[in-house]
Amino acid sequence: MEKIITIDLTPLHVPFKKALRETMKSDIGLGMAIPAEEEWVGGDFVICQLKTNEGNIGIGEVFVWLPESGVSPNQIIDAIQHGLAGYVLGENPFNVEKMRFRMDNNIAHNEVAKGLLDMTCYDLMGKITGRPACDFMGGKTVDEIPLAALIPLAEPILMKGFTRSFYKKGFKTFRYKLGNSIEEDIALCKMFRDTFGNKVRLRVDYNQAYSPPEAVRAIKAIEPHAIDYAEQPVRKDDYMGMAYVQKRVDTPLLSHEGFFSLQDFITLVELGAVGVLGINSERPGGVTQALKALHYAELHGLGTVLHNQPLGIASAMHIHFAAAKHNSLGHATELFGQEMMEDDLIVDPIDYSNGTAKVPDGPGWGVKLDESALEKYATNPTITIKKS
Repeated sequence: MEKIITIDLTPLHVPFKKALRETMKSDIGLGMAIPAEEEWVGGDFVICQLKTNEGNIGIGEVFVWLPESGVSPNQIIDAIQHGLAGYVLGENPFNVEKMRFRMDNNIAHNEVAKGLLDMTCYDLMGKITGRPACDFMGGKTVDEIPLAALIPLAEPILMKGFTRSFYKKGFKTFRYKLGNSIEEDIALCKMFRDTFGNKVRLRVDYNQAYSPPEAVRAIKAIEPHAIDYAEQPVRKDDYMGMAYVQKRVDTPLLSHEGFFSLQDFITLVELGAVGVLGINSERPGGVTQALKALHYAELHGLGTVLHNQPLGIASAMHIHFAAAKHNSLGHATELFGQEMMEDDLIVDPIDYSNGTAKVPDGPGWGVKLDESALEKYATNPTITIKKS
């Protein structure tokens, strides 16, 4: 029986593309209303490789940013090296439910670290069987998925310019950052609708900008412009505030900064605090938990969106997931790492064309780790953990 015998973990920092770095310095800062003080110049990641006794290797990746994730790459590696690895090494990579159960029983929280190990197992399953990873999520239903574009908070003319550029590339869904003021929010939404009419779908992200009463006023003010959903209008830990807002507006809410575990999402739903599920490779922690969250959302009549700014490995994971669950999502997938990061750390690029992403061919995620790029962007040497 094939078993996992080695875990390799590499912390990375990949800078934003030069043009984006310069733009953020001069015009838009963080490009969002999130109350963070640190400069944001690139992405921090951990790359995981799981190796088996038969020589197969699975790859996984997580993106972290302290104002949102609350953990650094080194903390993720420490949690795996000094705890979680013991429930993965020696296991059959197909036993994802068993591994997750044991990890949860013995180590609280650490959803991002657990999710990294879990998602890597899905690539490993594909490598072992020669099948695409989406086969282990229900099977591929489409060959390409529709994408949404992220528009940062900036001067209106710049935001309109970004939107026109992505619209010309084939994008028909846009997530706009709002939250400087209710008056500015109204003006921006009006500008977008006046410019593009009903040819596009709009979603907005407040990044915790408002108090609950302010959020109600802000969202109700832009509802005439047909907003698909509003993301994180209030403080990330204010679940009751989210419920207060959701019960007073017609637009579905999505929790991002406040949602990490499957139980977080269930609590938000039961409180009547959200109307859309937002998931990615870190939240609620890997493919196994994401499938459970999606199923729960479906049973409650809620739409689901995948959104993140990952490198190539996690982008492929999102594409496989979205291709398997296309008929259950209801919203275009937002992957923006290829637009933001100066390198995606995979050998052959994913096909992003006409506002879509093609499902990569090949076993597992269908992408190959670029070892030279891994070495270039590593912030510390790779940590190797072996079964004793």
